[in-house]
Amino acid sequence: MTHILIAEDEERIGSFLEKGLRGAGYLTTTTDSGRTALLLARSDSFDLLVLDLGLPDLDGSQVLQRLRDEGSTLPVIVLTARDSVQDTVASLEGGASDYMAKPFQFAELLARIRLRLQEVEVARPISVVEDCGLALDLRSRRLRVDGRSVDLTAREFALMEVLLRHPDQVLTREQLLGEVWQAYVDPGSNVVDVFVRSLRRKIGAERIETVRGVGYRLVRQ
Repeated sequence: MTHILIAEDEERIGSFLEKGLRGAGYLTTTTDSGRTALLLARSDSFDLLVLDLGLPDLDGSQVLQRLRDEGSTLPVIVLTARDSVQDTVASLEGGASDYMAKPFQFAELLARIRLRLQEVEVARPISVVEDCGLALDLRSRRLRVDGRSVDLTAREFALMEVLLRHPDQVLTREQLLGEVWQAYVDPGSNVVDVFVRSLRRKIGAERIETVRGVGYRLVRQ
């Protein structure tokens, strides 16, 4: 289900948006904090962000700037009382997907949300990596294990993708660190082992074989 993050510090408007979007069939999460919105938007759990600029602890324009500076392509619709041409241009040039001034008509906002989500679907190719009784949907970011849907965190998903692209091949811990964590983890860290244990609990311990002193291998059954 499509998950929309709402960052709005006015409780009445936040509740109105939440009720309307849930009625339209979307899953929603609402926060009145810019810092929390930034943290949640980084989690890869959301399909779109409705962002107020006037948030109390971290301005919405700063949230947007940080997301874009970090390379996030999450669609962001700015919904704000700031209605000057300068604010509109600054938001759009800063990476906003769309801009709406308050007061607004919910029907128009909903139409814009649907349009932005459709644009993402068109731009994102349908791709499934499948082997060993596992099917990893790169579009929905979901894993199916023998037909059963399994939820993965962002790192678990990345690790699962690397393993699935190299079935029956031994991958060293250094290779997995480079592919999944890149340069952000100490080479001596046991983070790979921790995430392999987590994956085993979700897909079955027998599917990932430990090659002692080397690394791991996804086993074709």
